Amino acid sequence: MLMGAPHRAAAAAAAAMLTVALTPGTAVAAPDTPLKKLKAGSWIIADADTGEVLAARNPHRRFLPASTQKVLTAVTLIPRLGDQTMIQPTRESVEPEGTKVGMTPKLTYPSGDLFRALLMASANDAAMTLTLPQGGMKPTLDLMNAEAKRIGAVDTLAGSPNGLDVDLGLNVKTQYTTSYDLALILREGLKMPGFVEYAATVHSTFPALRPAKVDKKTKKKTPAKRYKMPIYSHIRMLPGESRAYKGFIAGKNGYTNAARQTFVGAAERNGRRIIIALMKAESLWDNAETLFDWGFANAGKVEPVEALAQPVPSASESPSTAARRESQKGGSEKESGSNDLLLGAVGGGFILAGMAVLLFRRRPASTE
Repeated sequence: MLMGAPHRAAAAAAAAMLTVALTPGTAVAAPDTPLKKLKAGSWIIADADTGEVLAARNPHRRFLPASTQKVLTAVTLIPRLGDQTMIQPTRESVEPEGTKVGMTPKLTYPSGDLFRALLMASANDAAMTLTLPQGGMKPTLDLMNAEAKRIGAVDTLAGSPNGLDVDLGLNVKTQYTTSYDLALILREGLKMPGFVEYAATVHSTFPALRPAKVDKKTKKKTPAKRYKMPIYSHIRMLPGESRAYKGFIAGKNGYTNAARQTFVGAAERNGRRIIIALMKAESLWDNAETLFDWGFANAGKVEPVEALAQPVPSASESPSTAARRESQKGGSEKESGSNDLLLGAVGGGFILAGMAVLLFRRRPASTE
């Protein structure tokens, strides 16, 4: 359909707005809804259902992910492994640097327990062990990077399954993501009931092995014994935790000396789901609360500055599976139409700006 002059002018104005939003600067949705300055390199606030980016700062600037990387690991592997794949770790997979849940090659572990430890306790050993069914780290990273591109996270490069960086010789040139991409990846995770269950669990148990002991008096050896040890979530915004946030659904935090504080999370109130992501931050939970509060207070009231990309069906996904994925997105998307289209009110009328999003989205991102 041909556009008249007023509509062409409106479309040009929308494209200009989106071009500004996509540059690595501050893009806040409206001047009359101020958001206090956060000590962070990047952040984003998006509507999980409509895909509207409500406000952002440096949303496409690349930073180290730290343990938010584990969201991509889970989103990539949960559909492949399910929760009952039995995996026996190797000595190398149970001895990574950083946070570990405490595993042994003497046991085999259900994949569901590994995903739970990955997302709850940020277990680096669980992440490494989850690479084994795919043939190890390299094939798993290939799958993760392909999945990121499928989702639309084109400014993401996974160099590890657990987010470790300097310990593995990685830097922002060899491993990176953006707050925009983290929002996309978590949005995909929210479609998976298993992911939400793992990431929303506050406390659980994990298989463990008490080592064999020799009784000093009888000299008899007590055999090693399996048991379930308690594990706890690192997410302080979950119900009952120290920074519990009303409506919090799921999320993942991370920290390394090089990456600083990183976080991606989702919360729901009154039928609206908000996703936030935060990178290179000096503090975490207070900043996350500020972003959520602003999102819920201003969603539906401010002009979006951008739109989240839509994933494409995976190569192995059948048409019926793709249709089912679409049907699970919820009534709000069915009412609003395809999320490939960003509808903006310009000059008192609605214009179609999805094309502008696609034109300006795929540009080289700046690096730190």
